[in-house]
Amino acid sequence: MTAQAAAELHTIIDLIRYGASRFNAAGLTFGHSYDNALDEATSLVLHALHLPPDLGPAYGQARVLGDEKLQVLALFERRIAERVPAAYLIGEAWFAGLSFKSDARALVPRSPIAELILEGFEPWLAGREVTRALDLCTGSGCIAIAMGHHHPNWQVDGSDINDAALSLAAENKERLLAHNVELVKSDLFDGLAGRTYELIVTNPPYVTNDETDALPREYAHEPELALRAGDDGLDLVLKILRDAPDHLTEDGLLICEVGDSEQHVTRLLPELDLAWIEFKVGQMGIFAVEAAELRAHHARIAELAAQR
Repeated sequence: MTAQAAAELHTIIDLIRYGASRFNAAGLTFGHSYDNALDEATSLVLHALHLPPDLGPAYGQARVLGDEKLQVLALFERRIAERVPAAYLIGEAWFAGLSFKSDARALVPRSPIAELILEGFEPWLAGREVTRALDLCTGSGCIAIAMGHHHPNWQVDGSDINDAALSLAAENKERLLAHNVELVKSDLFDGLAGRTYELIVTNPPYVTNDETDALPREYAHEPELALRAGDDGLDLVLKILRDAPDHLTEDGLLICEVGDSEQHVTRLLPELDLAWIEFKVGQMGIFAVEAAELRAHHARIAELAAQR
């Protein structure tokens, strides 16, 4: 960027417009909290200027100091040159109305499960009482902590195999004073012996090998362990379906995100009664299934899981 071009940027809205134009011209990928260049440029500008994310539009015409402008433009250049997700540049991501610390120890929080949390998992829980819930493969802790925050009467466990992710989750637990959340190191259910739940929620790795290899550069900054899940994306999902009944109450419910691997789930287990959840933006590859249904088809699920 030339000094003359920089000199022509004077206001907050100037910087946002300029950033969005640069991002689009550079062909950036947006899939980490934001889905378009304008929102992502806005987030970077407001962060650099130490302004709240819900700043009113009237402030768009506020003039920016020279040093402030340099800080904003430096973030823009890193976003373009290094393809670092904006949430990692900022160190923050919003999920279910809460601010989470975000860095390369775990995926950027972005699951549609946030909508379910805010709606109390209805109508899928159908009014049944929850006292204990599990977030399996918790990563940054966003799902577990959001469940605990919005449902303070629940005792929530968040488990993960990755020590780095658990350290980030612990920081987020302290950040959001999530006293009813316990973090547990566990390889899927292996470290959760004797624990049962009315509700298990999981956003496990589910990206196929081919899809992982073809992901845009932005995703290379995230831990591959949290993405790659075999040729059909179901290496972990099948094990979860197999073992979840041992950790669900008799009328417990499992909610699982599989993204585009939905097609492989339905191909392998057409007999399994899965409720594919519709969100405000449409179907997002997340299903709800009753514990009784998993028990009824346990033999077939175990057979498939054993092949992994």
